[in-house]
Amino acid sequence: MKLSVQQWIRPEIAALQAYHVADASGMVKLDAMENPFPLPPALQDELGARLGRVAINRYPDPAGAGLKPRLKAAFGIPDAAEVLLGNGSDELITLITQTLARPGAKLLALEPSFVMYRMNAILSGMDYVGVPLNADFSLNLAATLDAIAVQQPAVVFLSYPNNPTGNRYPRAAVEAIIAAAPGLVVVDEAYQAFADDSWMAQAGTVPNLLVLRTVSKVGLAGIRLGYAAGHPAWLAEIDKVRPPYNINVLTQEAAHFALDHLPLFDEQARILRAERTRLAAALAALPQMTVFASEANFITCRLPGALAVFEALKADKILIKKLDGAHPLLQDCLRLTVGSPQENDALLAALYDILS
Repeated sequence: MKLSVQQWIRPEIAALQAYHVADASGMVKLDAMENPFPLPPALQDELGARLGRVAINRYPDPAGAGLKPRLKAAFGIPDAAEVLLGNGSDELITLITQTLARPGAKLLALEPSFVMYRMNAILSGMDYVGVPLNADFSLNLAATLDAIAVQQPAVVFLSYPNNPTGNRYPRAAVEAIIAAAPGLVVVDEAYQAFADDSWMAQAGTVPNLLVLRTVSKVGLAGIRLGYAAGHPAWLAEIDKVRPPYNINVLTQEAAHFALDHLPLFDEQARILRAERTRLAAALAALPQMTVFASEANFITCRLPGALAVFEALKADKILIKKLDGAHPLLQDCLRLTVGSPQENDALLAALYDILS
C-alpha cells in the first residue's frame, strides 16, 4: 500500500515546522530562559525521598485541587479568582484557544512575541491577527486598539514582560486593551519573578482578564507546571477542554516540595535579577551592541553580523538564541539567557574575544 500522508494532513499543518529545540549537549546553555541553579544536595535527597513515596500506581488528583490553595497563598492569587492547572503554560494556551475556536473566531497577539500564540491559533483553527510592535519593541497602542475594533478578537494574548524582547508594556496601555477587548485578554506573566509589576491582584475581579503563569523560569522547568487565574465563569468553560489527569502525581508532589522551599527559589530569582543588571551593563560596553531593556531573565541585543556571532559562540560551546530571521523587527538580534555568575563570565569573555 502506498503511503499517502500529505493527502490527509490539514494544509495549514503541513505548512508548519515543528517547534525546534537545539541540542545543548556539552554547552553552556543560555538559550531557553532556564534557571541555571540545581537543587542543593540535601534538597535533592529530600525530593527523591518524597517522590519515592508517591503512589505512582494510582491516578493523580484529577484537578490538582490540593495544589490550588497553596498556589493562591504563595503567589497572591485573590480569593475571587479560580485557578486552573496545566502541563506547563503551553498546555493552558492550547486549552484557551481550543475553548474559543469556532468558525471565524480570531486570536490577536503582538509581534514579535511568543511563537506558540500564533501556532495555537493555527492548530485550533482560529484566525490569527498579528499587530507589529514599534521598531524599539514598544507597544503601538493606537494600532492595537484599531485592530481590536476592526477584528473583534475572541482572545488577545499579551506577554508581560514580552518574550523575546524582554520589555514590559505600560500598565495604562494594557488597561486600555482590556477595556477595549470584546473577549478574553490573557496576560502571560511567565517571567513575573523577574519583573516589577503584575496583574494577578486583578484576577477574578476584572471579568475578561486571565493571568497566566508558569514555574518553569524559577527553577522548575522540568516538572512542567503552569497555572491560570481568572474569573470562575471563564475557568469553568476552559476546564471542560482540559484532559483528565493532566498534572501527573510526580509533578504535583514536586510542586508541593517547591512551595515548601519557596525562599530558595526567591533568592535565586534575586541573584538572576542582579546578574541581569551586570550582564546588560557589560554588553552595552561592547562595540556596536544595542541592548534592549529587560524585565525577564534574558537580554535581547542587536549587533551587526549577529549570525556570525551566534556561530562563533556555538563553536566556543556557548548556546544562545538566534532571533534574526524569526521576524523582520528582530533583524540582527540575539537573545541571551541570564545564567549563573560563572556562565555569564564565560559568555562575556567569549564575546570580548569575538568582537575585539
